Amino acid sequence: MNTTTRRLAGIVMVMFLALLVSTTWIQFFAADRLNNDPRNARALYAQFGTDRGPIVVGGEAIVDSVPVDDEWNYQREYAQGRLYAPLTGYYSLVSGTSGIERAENDFLAGSADALWVERVQNILTGSDPQGSSVELTIDPEAQQAAWDALGDQRGAVVALEPSTGRILALVSKPTFDPNDLASHDTAEANQAYLDLLNDEDDPLLSRASNTLEPPGSTFKLVTTAAALESGEYTADSVIDAPSTYTLTGTSTDVGNFAGTSCASAGEMTLAEALRISCNTAYLGLAGELGAEAMNEQAEKFGFGSTHDIPFTTSASQYDPDVDAMSTDQVELSGIGQGSVLAHPLQVAMVSAAIANGGELMEPYSVDRVRDAELEVVEETRTNSLGRAVSTETASALTDMMVSVVESGSGTSAQISGVPVAGKTGTAQHGDNSAPPHVWFTGFAPADDPQVAVAVIVDEGGALGGEATGGRVAAPIAKAVIEAVLNG
Repeated sequence: MNTTTRRLAGIVMVMFLALLVSTTWIQFFAADRLNNDPRNARALYAQFGTDRGPIVVGGEAIVDSVPVDDEWNYQREYAQGRLYAPLTGYYSLVSGTSGIERAENDFLAGSADALWVERVQNILTGSDPQGSSVELTIDPEAQQAAWDALGDQRGAVVALEPSTGRILALVSKPTFDPNDLASHDTAEANQAYLDLLNDEDDPLLSRASNTLEPPGSTFKLVTTAAALESGEYTADSVIDAPSTYTLTGTSTDVGNFAGTSCASAGEMTLAEALRISCNTAYLGLAGELGAEAMNEQAEKFGFGSTHDIPFTTSASQYDPDVDAMSTDQVELSGIGQGSVLAHPLQVAMVSAAIANGGELMEPYSVDRVRDAELEVVEETRTNSLGRAVSTETASALTDMMVSVVESGSGTSAQISGVPVAGKTGTAQHGDNSAPPHVWFTGFAPADDPQVAVAVIVDEGGALGGEATGGRVAAPIAKAVIEAVLNG
């Protein structure tokens, strides 16, 4: 072999190696980037040309893929789209995915690692890939009851199974119709998305799990838990309950609802203070407990943490900087004002933990996933997030919450023949110029809990400034509880 031939062979070898390296890089290292590039039309055709799996509630598909006569082959169809939108989210050519559609995308698209056998079979047989079905934990009767009871009011409702964390209902209003975003008319879908983004009510954001508001007096459950867990208080402990309370270090006086006095003697038991929701008693109590004890108790109930249900919730907060809290801020936190913020899922978790003997279960909305042959390929296992309070504290709180519904601020949640435990809430927000948000949280039956509920109605709903948690939110919770217990 002469010099020229060797040089030519060397050049060919280098070119071959360069081609091999380039191909390997594109097919392996750069594959994800290229597949996810929005300019990659082939990826879009592959994605939307798949028979995506259904999302199922109570044995019925609430989301499915239907054949269409266009280049995409299938289009997502949402039965009762507005009712389930905060859970299902959307699947759109224009705006991508959200909710269950995003969190469970690999299973719905049939590309999850757990489906590798089916994927190999599809390759060998030349069959088109088929997505798996995702079965939700939602009780359809409870979901509908929450929707109907909330009516045209802005707000949210969450119901949980205390012993497992299963989400039985999750409703948020105002909401949206995912069918508008699933349209293959891209101009129409894009306009629908822009309209939703520009809507001042933020219908794309779930008020049930991602919008944070002051929880008002429902947070007194956390304050009471902190007091009982300290070992320095019992339900019968007598605490100060003045007509008005001047926040420490300020000239600000805080009173009780409608300017009433909680007790003529200026003091009352802790149980009585919770029953009638006495603000002045809880302001002083929180100040005595201190920021560290209050924050620690809130965190044990789940505050400060996000939860994948499977889409990610916002983290409710006690205070972003506990060490810097002044005494007056700590006092306000005792009644769920000041820096305290929560969503209904978090408030429902507080009631659920009390109902479950003090143990907090991780909330979840997906029961199981089935492949195209209806074989279970994944099933959610219940998971404890730890003990929020002792069993003794949970029992004491339950008795105190029962008295709230029997003869206190939450009588509108009463159900004949069923003991209901509950707590009302009225929360100032923003600059206090708008009517307060109203809350109710509770569980039933109190002696054998099957469901825990939290309700928020923004700015008093239909009653506006005349609203209270007992008048507006409690009847909504009652309707959901009845739907679960009668189901």
